[in-house]
Amino acid sequence: MNIKVLCDSMCDIPEEIKEKDYLEIIPLTINIDGKEYKDGVDFTKEEFYHILKTSENLPKTSQATYMQFKESFEKYVSEGYDVICFTGSSKASGTYQSATMAKNDVDGNIYIFDTLFLSLGSGQYVIKACELIEETDLSAKEIVDKLEEIRGSVNLFFVPFTLDYLKESGRLPSVVSFVGNMLNIKPICTMEDGKSKIVSKVRGTKQVASKLVDMILEANDNDLESKIITIGYGSNESDFEKLKEEVAKRVKAKKVFITRGGSCICSHTGPEILAISSSS
Repeated sequence: MNIKVLCDSMCDIPEEIKEKDYLEIIPLTINIDGKEYKDGVDFTKEEFYHILKTSENLPKTSQATYMQFKESFEKYVSEGYDVICFTGSSKASGTYQSATMAKNDVDGNIYIFDTLFLSLGSGQYVIKACELIEETDLSAKEIVDKLEEIRGSVNLFFVPFTLDYLKESGRLPSVVSFVGNMLNIKPICTMEDGKSKIVSKVRGTKQVASKLVDMILEANDNDLESKIITIGYGSNESDFEKLKEEVAKRVKAKKVFITRGGSCICSHTGPEILAISSSS
């Protein structure tokens, strides 16, 4: 195999995918109370959730840089590899532009794939690429073409359990956040054209898990048997147990992966989050 897969840390992927020896994660930078940390390198997800809950200021994320990508591209191309690089949505971060600029300055077969998603949605493309690498003889270019073909099958729904972080990051008006928290309303969000969007709401936490499963089933015409499902959470393990139960009870899928929300997504949603995604 002469293919290396890179993804930025906006792509939340399961541990068993992270362990692939042909995959590298390019970390974004997280600024917390004036100090800079490499996402997923300088702290674990659990440590980040604790930091998020105790920090006086909202963490800020900085895109992965041109040099981070260029150094990795040069290394792998010099070793004879073709490279497929996945980035979180170009509408949410400049990381795609950084990767593209680096690609243009390195001679080799390098393919930059804008997932137009974040978190579990972006991760679906990484999972599929790994599957194609291990189960087919497709070239890097052919794998990228296959991934373009499945764009319409990728879905993501996620629920932040508090609106405070969305308010602080400017993604939700203060009055909407105040009323939503007061009435215990949980927004169900998706991504459309590379940007997050609220598509539904539930009252209270008890309905969140069943509603997420309702929506992923509806998005797939109630047929998930040939699909790859990823379910995720942050610091709220008890809420995640309910989602696992709902999925086990109601979903028959080709494969179900589990992962946790990373620093990039949770910086904006807060540490308590549930999510579900699907792809062909």
